[in-house]
Amino acid sequence: MPITFHPRAGLILQCDFSNGFKEPEMIKKRPVIVLTPPMKGRNDLTTVVCLSSVEPSNIMPYHYLLPKASMPMTGHFQKGETWVKGDMIYSVGHHRLEAIRTGKDYDGKRQYFNRVLGRDQMAEIYKCVLHGLNLGHLELHI
Repeated sequence: MPITFHPRAGLILQCDFSNGFKEPEMIKKRPVIVLTPPMKGRNDLTTVVCLSSVEPSNIMPYHYLLPKASMPMTGHFQKGETWVKGDMIYSVGHHRLEAIRTGKDYDGKRQYFNRVLGRDQMAEIYKCVLHGLNLGHLELHI
């Protein structure tokens, strides 16, 4: 179910890239990290960076290994590593974004992952994104 709010920067969500995108763009559902807070005039858009469970064949400055403890504690996200792909940045409509389900509580109500990454981790991710934009020289200002 799509989100109905602007998510906080640092929140990990699921994004559906399957409709309207073509390779080499992302073309399936995958986890993403929200990069930006709400912006005036962009009520239904959020800028995200993609995550991948596949280690890059050549690790570049725009890749970042996310600590496993930062990911939802569900089997799918805890099986292997999670890499930030700082060169895969998108501004997407909220209709593409979903909260990550983590299970149900004792009353059968769905529970969702809602922990936001900390300042230090986000600084590393922003540096990664700058390198993905070929603006790595600006990382000194983060």
